Amino acid sequence: MHTAFATHIVDNQPPPFGTHNLWDDDAALREAVCREGGEAFSIRLAEYGALAGGRLLYLADDAHRDRPRLLAYDAYGRRQDRVEFHPAYHKVMGAAIQHGVAGLSWTQPGPGAHVARAALSFLHYQAEPGSSCPLTMTHAAVPVLQQVPALREWADKAAAPYYDARCVSITHKQGITLGMGMTEKQGGSDVRSNSTRATPLVADGEYTLIGHKWFFSAPMSDGFLVLAQAPAGVTCFLLPRWRPDGHANALRILRLKDKQGDWSNASSEVEFENAWAFRIGDEGRGVATILQMVMFTRLDCMLGSAGLMRMAVRRVLHHIGHRSAFGKRLIEQPLMRNVVADLVLESEAATALALRVAGAVDRAAHDPHAAALARVATAIGKFWVCKRASTVAAEAQECCGGIGYIEESQMPRLFRQSPLNAIWEGCSNIQCLDVLRALSREPETLHALRSELEQAKGVDAYFDAAFATGMAMLAEPVDPADARRLVERLALLLQGATLLRANNPLATHWCVSRLAAAHSASFGTLASKASMDAALARGGA
Repeated sequence: MHTAFATHIVDNQPPPFGTHNLWDDDAALREAVCREGGEAFSIRLAEYGALAGGRLLYLADDAHRDRPRLLAYDAYGRRQDRVEFHPAYHKVMGAAIQHGVAGLSWTQPGPGAHVARAALSFLHYQAEPGSSCPLTMTHAAVPVLQQVPALREWADKAAAPYYDARCVSITHKQGITLGMGMTEKQGGSDVRSNSTRATPLVADGEYTLIGHKWFFSAPMSDGFLVLAQAPAGVTCFLLPRWRPDGHANALRILRLKDKQGDWSNASSEVEFENAWAFRIGDEGRGVATILQMVMFTRLDCMLGSAGLMRMAVRRVLHHIGHRSAFGKRLIEQPLMRNVVADLVLESEAATALALRVAGAVDRAAHDPHAAALARVATAIGKFWVCKRASTVAAEAQECCGGIGYIEESQMPRLFRQSPLNAIWEGCSNIQCLDVLRALSREPETLHALRSELEQAKGVDAYFDAAFATGMAMLAEPVDPADARRLVERLALLLQGATLLRANNPLATHWCVSRLAAAHSASFGTLASKASMDAALARGGA
């Protein structure tokens, strides 16, 4: 008979993260949706919050662990240019599209629809961020396709709540997804230097494309919006996987990108060998056509980064609420309380600003002031919120100690994912220069921004002082080399104004920690216990 020894007792470790309703647990999100006009969709959002914080969170593990694979040829040497995914990925996509992450704005148009869809996107990113790429592009492409009568079927099926992963013509599908191909090796963000050539065919609007794309997003999609050089200049096209005659299009997937993160999503390099495409908009107006999508895709970058911050904070609060060190739970240790409270403040402000911009987008079609605010605030928020996501993810990972560096904790996934939105849809420099361009060339944007900030004056002394400094910066010509300094200041002011106007319980704590002249760039430097207690309670500790 063997004597049993207790050699592996697990104590002082948190239990599994478990399931959460990501809507019910997030006061900041619920309040922002209500404030921006999306309250009518609350039941729908609660349902998706439960799904995202439960089943989708577990499906995401398999979708990331088993990455997409390129099947360029079949066993007999025939080209098939197919991307194979783990079944969990398709289940995630199906759930997202069914619940409106890609199409709610267009299938239920009306007040608050864009706000509700923004909240769905925010919730989805916390569960499985990789699939947010095709969901975002599908959503953003719909209003562009709607402008072309010949492409109405594409627009309707992109907005439809049906997911069909089969590689077949859209005539056999109820719902479709869309990708994009803008970037080429020689140009990057400078799409006017694209070398892909478009040659007109006899039929109006039809072309053949010869060229390449260095980053071709979501190559398993049914169609792609691409830029190419037509006789009159850079032009936008819809390039489908299948030609109208039923044959596979001449789209050759050369390889899938081996990326730092975003593992569940496929990104690729491709070549077009006289691929058939249909023109969207006029020749030479391709950049202007694509810019119609930019407000939506950049908003989703901001929403995704804000959602990532929120998930990082959730996981940290779970960890420190159960783990002890030096005789106390981590959540009772003063310095840890300071650090995590600071992370909560950052997450709160990111959520508030992202939903504020979503509200402006929602009203932009019928409110010129909202349209002007959305124009400039999208670029400001995209720069700042996406830039801060990496800092928050790194600090949150450190708060969890060694387990935060282990894949099973999912903190490494958040850390790897965190830089993506700052790069995608125009990196930080592009955003900052776009802000300068808007403020200098479109006077209505400066008026809208100033009005938005002025409405928050008179409540907090730190905000008022920072506002005066920001307006002084805007009163003088801004050197492009100083663009980041200006846009950072404007982003902080927008966050502060949003919190103050909402009477957010953390607003004054946020202002003193971010807008005071001597504020610190490090997390964990809050000056008062009241700030720490208020933030932790708000975060769900």
